[in-house]
Amino acid sequence: MSAVSSRLPVFPWDKLEPYKATAAAHPDGIVDLSVGTPVDPVPALIQRALVEAADSPGYPTVWGTPALRDALTGWAERRLGARGVTHANVLPVVGSKELVAWLPTQLGLGAGDRVAFPRLAYPTYEVGARLCGAEPVPYDDPTRLDPAGLKLLWLNSPSNPTGAVLAPDELTRIVAWAREHGVLLFSDECYLELGWEAEPVSVLHPDVCGGSYDGIVAVHSLSKRSNLAGYRAAFLAGDQAVLGELLKIRKHGGMMTPAPVQAATVAALGDDTHVREQRERYAARRTALRAALEAHGFRIDHSEASLYLWSTRDEPCWDTVAHLAELGILVAPGDFYGPAGERHVRVALTATDERVEAAVKRLG
Repeated sequence: MSAVSSRLPVFPWDKLEPYKATAAAHPDGIVDLSVGTPVDPVPALIQRALVEAADSPGYPTVWGTPALRDALTGWAERRLGARGVTHANVLPVVGSKELVAWLPTQLGLGAGDRVAFPRLAYPTYEVGARLCGAEPVPYDDPTRLDPAGLKLLWLNSPSNPTGAVLAPDELTRIVAWAREHGVLLFSDECYLELGWEAEPVSVLHPDVCGGSYDGIVAVHSLSKRSNLAGYRAAFLAGDQAVLGELLKIRKHGGMMTPAPVQAATVAALGDDTHVREQRERYAARRTALRAALEAHGFRIDHSEASLYLWSTRDEPCWDTVAHLAELGILVAPGDFYGPAGERHVRVALTATDERVEAAVKRLG
């Protein structure tokens, strides 16, 4: 075990604990804008679906119920603009983080293979490469990478942490490059329904992929759009050969989404009203926090989508973290997402209206 854990970086969130203690000592309590965890209620129709499926004494299947697969294919066509999506093109997973961390291992990658991901990125892409012994390769433009030994290319649009969105022509160019060089492309699109100044597009859109899913897979999650982080509900859509292989492996590993969560996912994907309502909550919080941060001397970069404001005072990120902690506000240092983030902090929109109002007051 020590040989495996020694490949991994120090778990970054542990480094934030002293600053969390400082923020928690504020007379009016902490405003925690560090972790992007939902705080609003799970929509009632989703809760009902979960409860109604609570009497589930048998094992669920890894591939999910036919009703779940219908919901996944229908949503991909309705929301992503994908065409001709069949059950063979979808696969439920037990939360997207599990998938990101273990995908290189499940693909059979190891020493001598390379896994590429954005230079500013969710740290689990690198963790997944290190777990299987592959070489992690950060990039600025993936099409400038040496394709030799490159077995997996991660895209992330909208980005965590920056909120940057890849334009359709960029996605088209990258998909074409990956196919030309035989590189499997996985696109993490978990924030796709949270575009603000940009309209994010999936790699599964026919304008991007040319109507073929060969060599590409999109990753989606219900954690943010439906407040279901606690349910661990996510899924893949794309290349049926890749998903078929993963299905075989995951059957052996018992990687089953619980049956009540499958039923809840069907309800969540079948309803757009709660998604619009949650977007409106986040939009109001975003407007208030952005104005307060800018008035306090911050510059907001990118952030045209997702649930974060990529913010800087043009100083080392830990100085910013310390400054805000003294105000009782906890944020994530940008270097959690790679050395390129060392002068930014990530400010999450995932706090209650009351806590956001408190942050705005303190920043003022």
